[in-house]
Amino acid sequence: MRIVVKVGTSTLTHNTGRINIRRVESLCRVLSDLKNAGNEVILVSSGAIGMGVGKLMLSKKPDDIPTKQAAAAVGQCELMYVYDEEFSKYNHNVAQILITGNDVENPQNLLNFQNTVNRLLEFGVLPVINENDTVSTDEIAIGDNDALGAIVASHIGADRLIILSDIDGLYNKDPSVYPDAVLIEEVSEITPEITLMGGGKGSSLGTGGMRTKLHAAQIAMDAGVEMIIANGRNPEILYDISDGKKVGTRFAAAR
Repeated sequence: MRIVVKVGTSTLTHNTGRINIRRVESLCRVLSDLKNAGNEVILVSSGAIGMGVGKLMLSKKPDDIPTKQAAAAVGQCELMYVYDEEFSKYNHNVAQILITGNDVENPQNLLNFQNTVNRLLEFGVLPVINENDTVSTDEIAIGDNDALGAIVASHIGADRLIILSDIDGLYNKDPSVYPDAVLIEEVSEITPEITLMGGGKGSSLGTGGMRTKLHAAQIAMDAGVEMIIANGRNPEILYDISDGKKVGTRFAAAR
């Protein structure tokens, strides 16, 4: 199975922006094991700006573009260093791919991207993909890594997209406000009612939220890719998903 796993900043880091070592170690171990089982794994990873904020000791995520891009430049180095160190423990090589909106909208760039990913997978390498935040502008930015995960999954023929977040899945209303909120286990169509459940922004260090995940779900479903939103607090939840257990919210692929 070809699996794209997207992890958000809130999964990878503490609120300080510093890396959550225990969680990242667990994530890399589980992904390595899924590869050992014969799956092709592609990791779409947020966290560059968040890690840059921590490493530069900024008090909060910057608002201006130059500082965001500077933080991303610093944080991306840290992010890939950590992934290289952790995956090498299990004899897996990683490769960094940074893309912008131009790379998926330009047919030749898109073909080059697809060919690179496919060849890396043939070599048994685990591609780590992120948006190129150091050069992205409003005109060329994909916008958020939930959409990036869905775009990647749709263009490389993935069977499944898993978005690991800081919430268990899609609820009928905000569970942080309403204790009686109910988890929606299965979605076969993004209806106006489902869209209304999307709510607002995500964590202070990230760019996402449920609204962006529903947008990603629409992209994935339209491309025939199953998508699952699950809580990344314990990365071993990926084993449950692989075993076919009901976890989080599953968005069925369009047939």
